[in-house]
This record gives sequence, structure tokens and C-alpha cells, in this order.
Amino acid sequence: MKKNINKPKILVLSNLKNSTINILKSTISLAKMVDGDIQFFYVKKPTEIVEKDNQLSANRAINQEHNVIENKIQNLINPISKDYGVSINYSYSFGNVKNEIDKYITEHQPDIIVLGKKQSNSLSFIGDNITAFILKKYPGIVMIADNQNYLEPNKELSLGLLNNIEPSVNKDLLEHLISYTQEPIKSFKIIKNSNTFKETDITSDKKTIEYVFEHNDNTIKNLSNYLSINNINLLYMDRGNKNSKSKKRLLKSEINEVLKNLNVSLLLTGNREYNVA
Repeated sequence: MKKNINKPKILVLSNLKNSTINILKSTISLAKMVDGDIQFFYVKKPTEIVEKDNQLSANRAINQEHNVIENKIQNLINPISKDYGVSINYSYSFGNVKNEIDKYITEHQPDIIVLGKKQSNSLSFIGDNITAFILKKYPGIVMIADNQNYLEPNKELSLGLLNNIEPSVNKDLLEHLISYTQEPIKSFKIIKNSNTFKETDITSDKKTIEYVFEHNDNTIKNLSNYLSINNINLLYMDRGNKNSKSKKRLLKSEINEVLKNLNVSLLLTGNREYNVA
């Protein structure tokens, strides 16, 4: 396998909520598998800090908030960093959330972005939110971490493959994951009719079991049951070619359906290769 000097950079976008600990556990697990460096980033809206129009009061409030955020982040990452022996670099900023994230990504060029999954009481998982923004703007690999079914660092991965995987995209990433996966690997396919079925082709010596579901109203429910039975904690899914608009629209609805109904972390392939350590 080709080796590069630079380690893959994994960016965690956090809102500092209670779910952050489990999201960090999934990130650390992924970082250990791909030998990656973790970067933690948080954005605070100035409107959540400044209550008065007075410039002096505004500056004082923001200065005070620096200490609050610094302490919050350190209290979150220091214990888990120590427990698992993984260094986590962090930074934060004040401003428009999407603009600050876009600026950070442009400057730091992460190879993988990790997001937390929205709670199930949301009407739409992929709408006018950060998840949709990242999937639209960022061409690389994205992991959407489930708060309950998270990846446990230093334990074998239970990997599931959803639908056809393009072998030429993110091949090195898949090889890394498979090497840490307990046998057999589980492949799940949703097809419109049996004539369109093709077996999964992955370059691995590990045994693969394939589950095929015909598309109907109960497909996602059945898939959810099989993921639970097989204890899948990471579902690997190809999000398609960025130049194909029809494919992209289809995948947006599919991803939304998967996130809304499946209690599993989702790893979406990117449209470019990541740096292999």
C-alpha cells in the first residue's frame, strides 16, 4: 500500500452538547484505524453572547466567553484524550456558523469530517442544517456519528456496507476499516427488482455475508432489524459522483431516510481520496 508522510486529518465539528463525548469516542476509534490526527472545532454565534448594542459591553461579554468556551472544550476532550492516549487539537471561533466552518475547512483541508446525528424529533435530518451544508460543500469523507450506537476505541469494528461501493473511490479507507472489522463483513443491498442484483465486489480475504432487500414500504424497517441483529455500528455508504445531479438528489433522500430510521453511525464516501498515513 502506498504510504504518505502526512497523516489523514479528521475534523470534528461540535456543538458542545452532551452527545459530544460519544461522538469523540467514535472519532478516536476511526483515528486509531486510519492513524489519523484529530482536530476539534466549535463556532459560537455572537448573537448568543451579546445582549446589548453597547460596543464596550459586547467586547466584555465576548472576552468572558473565551474563558467559558476554553474550559468547556478542555473539560470535554482532556479526560477522553487521556483515557485513550490520543492527542486532540482544538480551536473555536465567533461568527456565522456556516461561514466559519467553510473558512476552517478551506484553510485546514481535512480528509474526514465527523458530525453528530440530529435527534429523531427533527422533521428532516438533511435540510437547512450543518449536515446538509457539509454534504453539499465538502467533497471528502463524512462520518455522521450516532450518539447511542457509537464506535468504541480499541475494539473490533462491526462494519456494514450499504448498496454498491465504488472500489476506485476511497479504496485505502475501506481497506483500513476492513482490517479492523470482525468477520464476516455484512453487505446490505436495497434493489428495485431481482434482475438488478449484483454481488458486492470488495478486495478482502474476509468472508462477506450479503443481505438483499427489495424496495417497498417496509424495507428500511427490515434493514434496521438486520443491522441490530448483526450489531452493526458503522454503515459504509457511497454518496455517488458529485457531477451527477440526479444521483445526488436520489442520495440526499436515501441518506435522509437512513439517518432518520437507522440507529447506526454512517460513513459516507467522498469524491476524492484521502491521505494515507
